[in-house]
Amino acid sequence: MSSNLLNTFQQNEHPMLVVGDADDRARQEFVKSLKGYIQQDILPLVQNTYQTRATAKFNKTHKRDPQDFKEARQAFADDPIFKTYLSVNRSSQELQWFSVIDGIEQRMDDLEEKAKNLPKAGGSLKIDEGFVVPKYISELDIHCMPGGYCGPKDVSKLYSGALYDRGVYIYALGYMGPNNDDMGRSVCNYIKRNYPDFNPTSILDMGCTIGHSTLPFAELFPEAEVHAIDVSEACVTYGHYRAEGLGLPVHFKLANAEKTDYPDESFDLIVSHILLHETSKNAMPKIFKECMRLLKPGGIMIHADLPPFDDMDVYTQLILDNETWYNNEPFWTAMRNTDQIATAVEAGFKREDIKFDTAPMAIMELMAQSESYSEEKAQELADREFTAGEYAPGGGWEVLIAQKAV
Repeated sequence: MSSNLLNTFQQNEHPMLVVGDADDRARQEFVKSLKGYIQQDILPLVQNTYQTRATAKFNKTHKRDPQDFKEARQAFADDPIFKTYLSVNRSSQELQWFSVIDGIEQRMDDLEEKAKNLPKAGGSLKIDEGFVVPKYISELDIHCMPGGYCGPKDVSKLYSGALYDRGVYIYALGYMGPNNDDMGRSVCNYIKRNYPDFNPTSILDMGCTIGHSTLPFAELFPEAEVHAIDVSEACVTYGHYRAEGLGLPVHFKLANAEKTDYPDESFDLIVSHILLHETSKNAMPKIFKECMRLLKPGGIMIHADLPPFDDMDVYTQLILDNETWYNNEPFWTAMRNTDQIATAVEAGFKREDIKFDTAPMAIMELMAQSESYSEEKAQELADREFTAGEYAPGGGWEVLIAQKAV
């Protein structure tokens, strides 16, 4: 797949974005190319080796093929092709962050000055000084990002947000769109397509990080009051200034989605974008219950993430499970093996009002428009099979949707 959108240098600039100088960009372009090489050239070799050498080895002992990702890892763990892939892939992830850090550290004073002088867009930032970050976020560097979401303690509150903004764009190879907002924009498009009469006046984005997926809701539902929460002070602080710089009013708050201080029935729509797999087995049920408490009757909860493992073949499960082992994502696999519909029922939603669906990727739909876009084309994107190594599941995001009874 190719497109002139998918270029390291074409992330849309905004007042808070730090891209760096020519040397920084050269390093970032190398990382992007390395990740592309892994995906397009190494992974097919890995898959072929698994389907021949690894399964034959497993069959010799067990007289059958591996039945799940655990058996697949048992069959493949010692294979030199698999070990080489894991090593190069991990190195590319670490290089990704290091390609961005130097440029940010050299420009922190400028970034602080820009934040002070931004024109006001009408949003706000609320920080609870006594807030305690949950351990599933504070105790590790998720995605191998130095300092994790909360960042090192001795740096500017803008540091980690700036690192995340540029780093995620490189990680996604541009598939998050020029504003890193593809998940939010895709969910907005899904709502408009499937709930044409639903016009939310109050929206909450849980686990918003820097608000990149939040801003499409402020843009596409201009009459709504949009709120965004996260457990990282660094992320909501950067997100606030990023939103102001882009001229969109969003009310950011340092808060835990497991329990907030908003009154009952505050929101028509509650969304999250790749939040659930960053939490824990104990946190996810609490988040669903908080959504039930905060939704107005008839309100909708939408959590966008990657699909459950039972929708995938064993090899694809294995490749995705590597995120747990080698990218500091401890809940990545466990979340996919959790019965999310049962969890939503336990939170108070009616089973008949809960479903999984696919929201076609907004950037893929945009690319299709240049050819022969149609509703059928959008459905084709939604129905594509997930391929190991792709950034998103096929051409869309898996969405768990539940509507609160009236």
